[in-house]
Amino acid sequence: MNSLTRHVNAILTRIVDDPSARQLVALAGPPGTGKSTVAEALAQAIRQRGQKVTIVPMDGFHLDNRVLEPRGLLPRKGAPETFDAGGFLSLVRRIRAGEEVIAPVFDRARDIAIAGAQVVPAGPGVILFEGNYLLFDESPWRDLRPLWDLAIWLDTPIEELRRRLVERWLTHGLDAEQARIRAEGNDLANARRINAARLTPDMVIGG
Repeated sequence: MNSLTRHVNAILTRIVDDPSARQLVALAGPPGTGKSTVAEALAQAIRQRGQKVTIVPMDGFHLDNRVLEPRGLLPRKGAPETFDAGGFLSLVRRIRAGEEVIAPVFDRARDIAIAGAQVVPAGPGVILFEGNYLLFDESPWRDLRPLWDLAIWLDTPIEELRRRLVERWLTHGLDAEQARIRAEGNDLANARRINAARLTPDMVIGG
């Protein structure tokens, strides 16, 4: 059994096996911890046991580059202040209330958020949220914590994050030096900030 399967099985034991329940589950951690990978594998496992599931990535709330640039934030894209945190909080509260919600998604290839691109259905089901700041102890992010039925932290050593993040930027077409600068100057700075202001999760797994 590989580590991903072990993690998914461990999380499944903490999610109520009840098709009539609506549950909000947060997968939080710094960039490079594998949140999207865990979310996809977990969603498949939840479906296999007969529950509805929807994945809601926080990245849909990235501010557009046209907003970031005049604020001097474009080089720090991915930092907490480069998201519409209030908009994301409002979305989670509406989902918590059980209504159907239309959400944005982030197109990484084009580096833009697309409005109205995802439907989060009303009624029962597991809603998997994944993102960097779902357990972040700064305003207004900390107001998310009471909304989670289950909050999971993906824990990865900083050196492993560095390796993964450099590799990520290499696959996006940057050369080795550009990838190192991008990873260390922005992503790892965000990772350290996230780690330093982490709220208490319900569960920690290796990322």
